[in-house]
Amino acid sequence: MLHAFRSDRLIGVVGLLLAVAIAAAAVPLRAQTAAEPACSQVEATYAAERDRLNARTLSFLLFDAAEEGCAALVDRLLTEGASIKARNRIGNTALILSSRMGHVEVVDLLLKRGAVIDQANLNGVTPLLAAATRGREQAVQFLLATGADQTLADNRGVTPLIAAAFEGHESVARILIDSGADTQRVDETGKGALVYAAGHGSTALVDLLLGTGIDVDRRYGNDLTALMWAAGHADEVAVADGVATVELLLAKGARLDPVDNRGRSALMIAAGRGHAEIVKRLVAAGADAAWRDKEGKTAFDLAADDAVRTALLQ
Repeated sequence: MLHAFRSDRLIGVVGLLLAVAIAAAAVPLRAQTAAEPACSQVEATYAAERDRLNARTLSFLLFDAAEEGCAALVDRLLTEGASIKARNRIGNTALILSSRMGHVEVVDLLLKRGAVIDQANLNGVTPLLAAATRGREQAVQFLLATGADQTLADNRGVTPLIAAAFEGHESVARILIDSGADTQRVDETGKGALVYAAGHGSTALVDLLLGTGIDVDRRYGNDLTALMWAAGHADEVAVADGVATVELLLAKGARLDPVDNRGRSALMIAAGRGHAEIVKRLVAAGADAAWRDKEGKTAFDLAADDAVRTALLQ
């Protein structure tokens, strides 16, 4: 599993307000009106403690203001001595916190005040990776246009594109690919964006990634292919999405006969996961139901339920 950022609080954001022209191309950004309850609470804390605040406590308030999208307060705290370089216990900067929440106005303000655009936390997560993981499309656009390096991976080899694919953020993945993301890279587990997309039934994203030249039968960690990942998709994936992804991969020429390091084919994986509809599609496409894995088991032996067994016998 990816170690994505998770906020302790989920605060609603009311819009983005900002217009910026960068280099030769302008990236349109909407300005942000801070969520009133959240910013009012941070403002109240600031007002109550103002006479007792020092550089350290100002920085703590800066983290809160940045995460909640309170641009005016962020500006004031920096003016009064909060450090743009301050980091919390896991190394998050105000820029990382605002990026992961998608507060573009705050991100812009912090960068103009001298924040380092690619400064990572202790897990190696940069502002861009934090934004991509959360699917913050406008923040990703803004950071890329401002010079963020999308080749940087975290301590587990997760790039912004891999994170977006794992989380199913197709629009973010498209932005990253259009900006030159390396679609061939894999994380420390040997998995890349294609297999994460396939395993989550993200058919459109699988199609997009294959369009960049990835071999449809490329082997990933444990000798798994994208078809195997799609056949054994995650439980939360809708049946129709799982089937659609498998059908797309077959249409793109994915082979049925490759097996993983256990000797199991896509058909066997689908059978073991209880994906009867995918089993039907694979059998109809010519998958070998008699193949035995390294333990001597067939797809029928691995079948999770009667629906799968029935599909195998059709």
